[in-house]
Amino acid sequence: MIQELVPGRVAGWDSFEDQPRFTPHPAEAASLRSTAPARRQEFANGRYCAHRALRRLGTPAVAIPAGDRGAPQWPDQVVGSITHCPGYTAAVVARRTRISALGIDAEPHLPLPEDVLEFVARPEEHARVRRLLAERPGMRWDRLLFSAKESVYKTWFPVTGRFLGFHEAGIRIDPEAGTFSARIPDPGGTGPGLPEELTGRWRVSGDLVVTAIAVPAPEGER
Repeated sequence: MIQELVPGRVAGWDSFEDQPRFTPHPAEAASLRSTAPARRQEFANGRYCAHRALRRLGTPAVAIPAGDRGAPQWPDQVVGSITHCPGYTAAVVARRTRISALGIDAEPHLPLPEDVLEFVARPEEHARVRRLLAERPGMRWDRLLFSAKESVYKTWFPVTGRFLGFHEAGIRIDPEAGTFSARIPDPGGTGPGLPEELTGRWRVSGDLVVTAIAVPAPEGER
């Protein structure tokens, strides 16, 4: 499912079930010593997919420890992203010479709680979501907006090292094309390797909403 949302030069792997037989590398599991079993399984599912995505890319499946704010620490010259929600886990990776940044997110295709929508949506986004929910009620546009913002953050943070609030990224969803765009209203904040506008793709399948962003590397680095 995730492979359909990223370019061919990105390697992806996803799974719709837990991986109880997979044991993370000790360097990966070091951050999980005091966490609940459910969180440890969730983490293991993510590393399982990440290791297989690396192998699909042709890169050894080395340890991927958690770094600042829990962001995966990928091997040198590799960029990637991991997502998980109940019943689904996915990872994508690419060579840094081809892709500058990646961000993916998966969410259940369910209504977003109203207080969460108020927290994450800018006023104009809230209005657009309400309009789309009225015009196209079969799709949870509120949940899609949340997922798109999560993908933006996962793309942004590894490159900039900066926290990004939900209201800092202005999202526009194209219902027909299955795409979305994000603008960061901070001229100096996009960081090296990121364009002023991020673009991504989305898909709804069954009970899942999945979003993905892949930022091509500058021409001179390919």
